[in-house]
Amino acid sequence: MKKIILSVAIIAATFGANAQVGYGAKLGLNIANLTGEDVEGVKSKIGFNLGGFVNIPVATSIALQPELLFSTEGAKIDGGGSINLNYVNVPVMLQYKSSGFYGELGPQIGLLVSAKAKEDGDSEDIKEFFKSSSFALNFGAGYQLPSGIGFGARYSLGLSNIVKDDDSKTKTSVLSIGIHYNFGAKAASDK
Repeated sequence: MKKIILSVAIIAATFGANAQVGYGAKLGLNIANLTGEDVEGVKSKIGFNLGGFVNIPVATSIALQPELLFSTEGAKIDGGGSINLNYVNVPVMLQYKSSGFYGELGPQIGLLVSAKAKEDGDSEDIKEFFKSSSFALNFGAGYQLPSGIGFGARYSLGLSNIVKDDDSKTKTSVLSIGIHYNFGAKAASDK
């Protein structure tokens, strides 16, 4: 984790000296689920994500955007109850921008903060059954206004097994729809 943060800081410092680096905040709605060969009897669960980002231009239409997000994920269980997983996610997105629109692709590491099973008003800590980190591939698209306000959608495809039991293959699946504000966008558009 320290290596990721250090690498992002070095990249930001390198490109930040010559380009208009933007930074901002994001808030989004998650539609999360658990997938895998052994996953049965679950359906999508609504959650949210909240955090910040740094947008670092690396070429005329290309930017690198590392983010730090708190994300509520998991799934509903058929017949009642839910599995609630809270992660701190660190995606690093490569964006292609054109006329306010952007497409993005990049890896993500997730650090598990808590895991609880809820049923009939009772909550049980189940963190011991889950791995402390997860890996995903993200891809998405969006639009940013010159004012700095932007809208986007992103799909996070889980790549790693999130449960400690190696016989069970369980992965995350999250569709996010959100809004963001880029504090550096207005300064960049004034040039």
